[in-house]
Amino acid sequence: MSNQKVILIDDAPLNKFHFRITALTFGANFSDGYALGIIGMALSLLGPQMKLGPLWNGLLGASALIGLFFGSLLLGGLSDKIGRQKIFLTNFIIITVASALQFFVQDPLTLFILRVLIGFALGGDYAVGSTLLAEFAPKKYRGVLLSSLNVLWTVGYVISNVIGYYLGKTGPDSWRWMLVSAAVPAIIVLVLRIGTPESPRWLLMMGRKEEAYEIIRKYLGANIVMDENVSADKESSVRSTELFNKHHWRRTAFGGLFYVCQVIPYFAIYTFLPTILEKMGFTETFGVDMFLNIFLLVGAIAGLWCTEKLSRRGFTIYSFVILTVTLFILSVLPAGSYTAAIVIFSIFTFVMSAASNLTLVYPAELFPTEIRGTGVGVVTAISRVGSAIGTFLLPVSVNSFGLVPSMIGMSIVLLIGTIVSIAWAPETKSLALNEASNPVGDNALKFQGQMPSAEIKN
Repeated sequence: MSNQKVILIDDAPLNKFHFRITALTFGANFSDGYALGIIGMALSLLGPQMKLGPLWNGLLGASALIGLFFGSLLLGGLSDKIGRQKIFLTNFIIITVASALQFFVQDPLTLFILRVLIGFALGGDYAVGSTLLAEFAPKKYRGVLLSSLNVLWTVGYVISNVIGYYLGKTGPDSWRWMLVSAAVPAIIVLVLRIGTPESPRWLLMMGRKEEAYEIIRKYLGANIVMDENVSADKESSVRSTELFNKHHWRRTAFGGLFYVCQVIPYFAIYTFLPTILEKMGFTETFGVDMFLNIFLLVGAIAGLWCTEKLSRRGFTIYSFVILTVTLFILSVLPAGSYTAAIVIFSIFTFVMSAASNLTLVYPAELFPTEIRGTGVGVVTAISRVGSAIGTFLLPVSVNSFGLVPSMIGMSIVLLIGTIVSIAWAPETKSLALNEASNPVGDNALKFQGQMPSAEIKN
């Protein structure tokens, strides 16, 4: 090591292990996208068969999101106490078993419970997976590695639509095969995650320095070191109340609000996309659905470039502005404006998918190591409360008030996200993860209340 230049872990060169840990983290995002997409397809068959009304349609559509709230809140905090790796592995045992059991359900309540369990494990994985990846990833590549997770979410969602469409032609009970198909990727991820190492940053924080450096030497290189300012002298019993103290409350508030304002319209619209397209007057919904799915995929990939080249703050604010305007225009278009509707819906879909990369990058960059798991978990939980409520209420709202008022309501949610981002969005792109523990002098807060420039950040 004496002949090698010593490099901080935040500046470590990208190697094959970084790609491996990223690929293993993909599992939750792919599974979440698949679970959300497949339930929308399954409900079109399951609903008439079980005679479900708007209430049960909304509950089943939101069931995984309800579980995501509890899982991200409880397991994210637990990971700060017992470590990332144990939860990272255990989550997919729950997902695999609960996904397989969906095949045998006979009533909506049992299906609801199983999907809450799936969501619980996925929520924990959102908090723990992105935290573990962020704590291994070099600063230079952290944004693109974290945002790439959203691409796999989108891939999972699109694949579920294709599989659901073709399985739907096999008979009235094909919804069982749709739902159980989620067990296939889950068990693959479970097997591949065996042997995943613990986060060295967490080990150092817990005073287990030798274990931390053994992992670093094995996976990152003998010349890689850590900033040891964040170590066992930090308070080891982490409380979620620390997220709301004078140092962290603004970041916690921004993280939760920006996240929730983005996912409410995303999950509500794309869970019930076939229903929305029917209400808009489209007769061949699958063709339009798949056309929009192309923009979801392309947008997710374009979002990788935006995350790498644009400032976090600028990307957030301008995407909210575009989403607010396009969804409002889409809401008030005259009936029969099919071409205009497809064009505007495509723009909305593209930008929404691109901006969703931020939900997997920002939370992990907002908090210091000792509360990162808790912080990401709480922010994710806040988002899932909103998305679950939005997904539950959309079919009820459309049934009671109509599509136009429901879509305008979601435009207002996006407007709130715009205002919150202008007021509080920090700039975290160039921060080392340990710098998040020093809010005083945080170069993000100096931007508070200012609009960002359109400059591309290299």
